[in-house]
Amino acid sequence: MFRFCALLVLAFGLSACEDISDLSKAPSPIGEFSLGHNVVVAPNLVMGPASREASSDAWIAAVSKAVDERFSRYDGEQLYHFGISLEGYVLAQPGLPIVLSPKSVLILKLTVWDDAAGTKLNDKPEQITVLETLDGDTIVGSGLTKTAEEQMETLAENSAKLIQRWITRQHRSELWFKRKAGPAAPEEAVEKAAEEVAPARKKATKAVATAAKATKSDAEDAVVAATSN
Repeated sequence: MFRFCALLVLAFGLSACEDISDLSKAPSPIGEFSLGHNVVVAPNLVMGPASREASSDAWIAAVSKAVDERFSRYDGEQLYHFGISLEGYVLAQPGLPIVLSPKSVLILKLTVWDDAAGTKLNDKPEQITVLETLDGDTIVGSGLTKTAEEQMETLAENSAKLIQRWITRQHRSELWFKRKAGPAAPEEAVEKAAEEVAPARKKATKAVATAAKATKSDAEDAVVAATSN
């Protein structure tokens, strides 16, 4: 609990500037990424100090929806799964404007699974601290201007955006979602087959030529024999 509170104090000193308005645009490709299962759990969800209360089920529903909306847009040829554990949150309560300006926070851990390999891409879950987006309303504290449901929705949408940003970095540095070797394309298959057949074709051609030569010799002998009789 002490560690969680320390993280919240640090988060309060930061600002959130996530642009989550890009859902209407085509996403920038992340290799061959396509989302398979989106598993969100909250077995040990901690409510931080001075927070409105929200159920684990409500959090799971909000984050699941936001992740589905953001990542269902990807249509790569390889499946990957998300395992998301919600760790703790603060939904700011009404406080003193300007002086306290309480902010909302969500902390989660992410594990990415490779479907084909059946293995994790990151052995250690990546911890992500999510802050609410600052705007004209939240700059004086979202507890004053938004309901708990609206705060959760904003944090869930920001969560999906930060997950997108992190896996993009991982792909660029570690080539997480590169194309895997698979069945050869039709053109490649034809070329490979031609290479494999070439030696046999050469041998067959030689055999046919030899047979043809032998046949010609036999025919000449037959002609000689016939004309000499």
